[in-house]
Amino acid sequence: MTSERLPAIDAEGGAYRERPIEPRRTALLNIDMQNMEVAREIRQRAKQPGTPESRKAGYYERVDQLVIPNQQRLQAAARKAGIEVMFTTIESLTRDGRDRSLDHKISRLHAPKGSWEGRVIDEVAPVGDEIILPKTSSGIFNSTNIEYVLRNLGVEYLIVYGVLTDQCVESAIRDAADRGFMVTQIEDCCASYTPEQHEHSIRAMKGHYCRTRGTAEMIAEMERLA
Repeated sequence: MTSERLPAIDAEGGAYRERPIEPRRTALLNIDMQNMEVAREIRQRAKQPGTPESRKAGYYERVDQLVIPNQQRLQAAARKAGIEVMFTTIESLTRDGRDRSLDHKISRLHAPKGSWEGRVIDEVAPVGDEIILPKTSSGIFNSTNIEYVLRNLGVEYLIVYGVLTDQCVESAIRDAADRGFMVTQIEDCCASYTPEQHEHSIRAMKGHYCRTRGTAEMIAEMERLA
């Protein structure tokens, strides 16, 4: 599909949403791949029977064996293509978390300002001066200035992935679509606590709020268009 042959915006079946990215107007958004959520130590404990983490062993195995390797490949391809790579993590603006949202206080979600818990895991960490936006809500558009930043960068296309599929990732996709960004979700760069939760969210987003691609498909598109 070329820019000269794009369907009408209101074309049947949301065909307009399937348009390819424009690399110079595209950014990747890596969501909550941080030590508090998926650190190597946590993933290792999930393999040990009887630990609290072992109750979500399938989730951590997917993160370890599928999500992280795919994110590494995707981010490397994006950097090669000159595409902006951005990150968000759950991290308070204060040490005691008094600035957190009510929901995060109720949910006991808190990574103190500057803490290890709030840092992106080493395996998919930012390179150079890539942007990291700390948030204290599920939706990054609700508690950061990301829209302002994206507009300043000239971004119109947003590639979203991370954890959890049906929580913070889904919130970002919905909010980005409502704000006029063309969104792509990378299905095999996402994970949730159960396969059912993951699949239900993917189906709910696909074709309505975003287009859905696999890592290999997205990399091939980047290489073709770069």
